[in-house]
Amino acid sequence: MRTVDLILRKRGADELSVEEIQFLVNGYTTGEIPDYQMAAFLMATYFGGMTDREISALTESMMQSGEVISLTEIPGVKVDKHSTGGVGDKTSLICAPIAAAAGVVVPMISGRGLGHTGGTLDKLESIPGFRTDLTVEQFRAQLAELGLCFIGQNDEVSPADNRIYALRDVTGTVESVPLIASSIMSKKMAEGIDALVLDVKVGNGAFMKTQVEARRLAQAMVGIGRRMDKKVQALITDMNQPLGYAVGNALEVMEVSQTLQKAGPADLTRLSLELAARMIFLGKITPTLDEARKLAEDKLMDGSAYKKFRQVVQAQGGNPQALDRFDLLPNATGMREVLSPRAGFVSAIKAEDIGRASQMMGAGRMVKEDVIDHAVGVILEVKVGEKVEAGSVLCRLYYTGEEHLDEAADLVEDAFRVSNARPEERELILEVVG
Repeated sequence: MRTVDLILRKRGADELSVEEIQFLVNGYTTGEIPDYQMAAFLMATYFGGMTDREISALTESMMQSGEVISLTEIPGVKVDKHSTGGVGDKTSLICAPIAAAAGVVVPMISGRGLGHTGGTLDKLESIPGFRTDLTVEQFRAQLAELGLCFIGQNDEVSPADNRIYALRDVTGTVESVPLIASSIMSKKMAEGIDALVLDVKVGNGAFMKTQVEARRLAQAMVGIGRRMDKKVQALITDMNQPLGYAVGNALEVMEVSQTLQKAGPADLTRLSLELAARMIFLGKITPTLDEARKLAEDKLMDGSAYKKFRQVVQAQGGNPQALDRFDLLPNATGMREVLSPRAGFVSAIKAEDIGRASQMMGAGRMVKEDVIDHAVGVILEVKVGEKVEAGSVLCRLYYTGEEHLDEAADLVEDAFRVSNARPEERELILEVVG
């Protein structure tokens, strides 16, 4: 079997066999297939696509390239949640404690942010002392005790995907449905989970810009799960404006704490509750989804979800007092207001531009090696549909250095659109797949 022959066949949109895909993945993982050949294969896949059988074979090959965690000794259905990435998207830190408080076992292996979308691990590590570098044994022990644990991806779990993703990032092949689907699902299926809830973002602040693209991705991932005997449901949700009001790591942790204490933004609360309900339902805690929604709301309202999150923070070395005393979190040294140039209604807030501005100030990475500034970010004062006066505050930029501040402020100012007429209200949850 020759790698170049497989590249040529994929370039011609031929279907490769399971054995041929295994050959490519194994060869690249061991170093026998060089970067330039795998890059050529990824580009051929980007243009030629993959069949369902190929996507499943690629997912399973990457999953089997490393350790597949077994959680069989822990009672209960194991359910994870994954988002494809958005701006201000901190739902994992809310829906996971709600689901765990309801009795679901939630093994959450999360990633770091790259580009304008924030990463769950970066948000958690803004809590002083919080550790995400737990061993598999520590991961299992905490799941058995608390029903919830947040850890980072490591080189043992799906190492083939780690290598291939890094190559995709520098070869312009990130936005490929087969490659995105197999990347996400290979890591999730290696976690030892029984079910998965997906939040597939769509809009200008998401990787998927149209609902058709988002649906294709959701269907691909649900299909992978079904063929691997896992229960998978996907929500397609709007990312044309930031979720909640806070964008930036410590700022988002503050908003998570407020939401878990029943004082969060309406859109963030609603989506988090729906994701938690789906986790509870797939976790077989309730017989119906409506009952799961009621239980999720109960666990938020009675404070048990907030208590669960505090327990997890303490168990992983963090200071739970920081969830009540925000002065214990990283804090910015400067603040700049962005004002409305005219009176009217906010008709649009470009999520991607808000995310990019936050990234410029240090809240995100340009490359994987960049060091995050956990203190910086953007706090919106208004959302789409709200009335504003000329000179009123649209948002506030929180910074620790002024190197890119003017550029970020200009980007944020351009992200807001103010019109004479109130815009039509957009749906937050657009579609359910699976």
